[in-house]
Amino acid sequence: MSGHSKWSTIKRAKGANDAKRGALFTKVAREIMVAARSGGGDPDANYRLRLAMDKARSVNMPLDNIKRAIERATGGTEGEQFEEIVYEGYGPGGVAVLVEAATDNRNRTASDIRSMFTKAGGSLAGSGAVAWQFEPRGLISVTAAGRDADDVALAAIDAGAADVDTSDPQVIEVYTEPGDLEQVRRALEGQGIAAESAEHTMIAKSTVEVDGQRARQNLRLIELLEDLDDVQRVTANFDIPEDLFAEVAG
Repeated sequence: MSGHSKWSTIKRAKGANDAKRGALFTKVAREIMVAARSGGGDPDANYRLRLAMDKARSVNMPLDNIKRAIERATGGTEGEQFEEIVYEGYGPGGVAVLVEAATDNRNRTASDIRSMFTKAGGSLAGSGAVAWQFEPRGLISVTAAGRDADDVALAAIDAGAADVDTSDPQVIEVYTEPGDLEQVRRALEGQGIAAESAEHTMIAKSTVEVDGQRARQNLRLIELLEDLDDVQRVTANFDIPEDLFAEVAG
């Protein structure tokens, strides 16, 4: 998991910039709408909606915004209807990239994503081109401060976690099979170990090393893609040099 752990650290370091871009509420609202439309507007009966609402609260989305997103998805109107699509492509140096989107216009989204790949020196690929290099996982993040990482890891494994990464001094990452996410989170919370976040994610089965120039190009590609309102999440399988990692994550 070391490669994915490094990737997660980069994503957290970029989080403040993501919020400043002003699109974060739009993306989370779409996530809520997709979840509510597919599984209903009751978070007690729709675990995916509950996760989306938790994410909304974590980024300080106002309660009224959350309610409006649920109402728009379940109100029976002919308003915006978002569908989920996964795009696949290659970044500079042959890096595999997955782009998860929620869109009300496939043609617009495909065109925008293709444009960003081209602008950053990559290329959009067909379905199945790179997806096989990733696998779905549940990811629970626990604040490391004030906790014994080994105790958290043992509790997580006992609860059914597939793996635990304690290499980051700030966050302990607990990985689960996708269907075990709720069970493991509840078990941890039952032992007083509250989750900072819990979500379904994709992780690379293995990572490829790129040099500093390629790493910067791929980071630029990810930023361009994440700037698009339709894009919910970008995952890539590259590992970056330690000096650049320190620069980005520091």
